[in-house]
Amino acid sequence: MRITSKGQVTIPIDIRERAGLLPHTEVEWAIENGKVVLRPADGLTRGQRLVERLRNSATANTDMSADELFEMMRGPWEDLPEEPGPGLQAKARRFVPKK
Repeated sequence: MRITSKGQVTIPIDIRERAGLLPHTEVEWAIENGKVVLRPADGLTRGQRLVERLRNSATANTDMSADELFEMMRGPWEDLPEEPGPGLQAKARRFVPKK
């Protein structure tokens, strides 16, 4: 294996897979005990990085009631059809929110 004039090296696929180095993985280089070491930049696998990124991305507004949350997602109760259609059960129309 050779280093190109641009300093690039192709990492064999079996090593990439065993190390979890997938395309677009951020990596870091280090010299440990006289050896060059390549590893994911944060020490996490791709899946772990995804979970960490998503973990704090959703925010909850705990000041809203369930009725307010439902209205925000589907619109005001007044805008719902009188007759249940596909996906809207008749028993759901029996519930009338308190105002």
